[in-house]
Amino acid sequence: MEGKFVSYLRVSTDKQGKSGLGLEAQRHAVATFLNGGEWKLLEEFVEVESGKRNDRPQLAKALAACRIHGAVLVVAKIDRLARNAAFLLNLQSAGVEFVACDMPSANRLVVGILAMVAEEEARAISARTKAALAAAKRRGVKLGTARNLTNAARRKGSKLGAMARTEKAARRAKDLQPLIEELKSGGAQTATAITKELNTRNIPTAWKRGTWTVTQTQRLLARLAA
Repeated sequence: MEGKFVSYLRVSTDKQGKSGLGLEAQRHAVATFLNGGEWKLLEEFVEVESGKRNDRPQLAKALAACRIHGAVLVVAKIDRLARNAAFLLNLQSAGVEFVACDMPSANRLVVGILAMVAEEEARAISARTKAALAAAKRRGVKLGTARNLTNAARRKGSKLGAMARTEKAARRAKDLQPLIEELKSGGAQTATAITKELNTRNIPTAWKRGTWTVTQTQRLLARLAA
């Protein structure tokens, strides 16, 4: 394997969590799976929680770390994520790639099977849309040109695009908030100081995974303040 990874380990009981029972086996599975390539395990998150629940704070932190670093979430077994199939589907909306050591193709296979019904509906919608476009073309309507859009449609498209960018920026700011608070507690009180710490810690920016500038840090701080 190659790239950056964040591991997530889960045990179901307090006894297992305190004794380490099961955790070492999971760590070994992750190390064995990653071995043999240019990889880096950035962080490890351990959760003591039932797999039937979806509100797991350590998993949320692991997903945030993946988004911050552009890393892949790695788990020892697919059931370490959840026994709930719907939860696996929700991982797609988290914007994080994940892989299970015992079933590397599970991220495609499992999600693909669960999504079959939705895909069938999407195909039906697509077929109806193509039929409508073909009928419009027969009527002489020129398709695929910007002038076919009404001003209202253009405004709506621009508004939706702006909303998506704002939502993405807000989510990333939330992911970074604990780190920013840690840096401030450590003495980095200005945007310049925080920028230096972010770059020293190799925290990439969202834009092309580059280095931080003071202006970018100021925008991040403004989002957090808002």
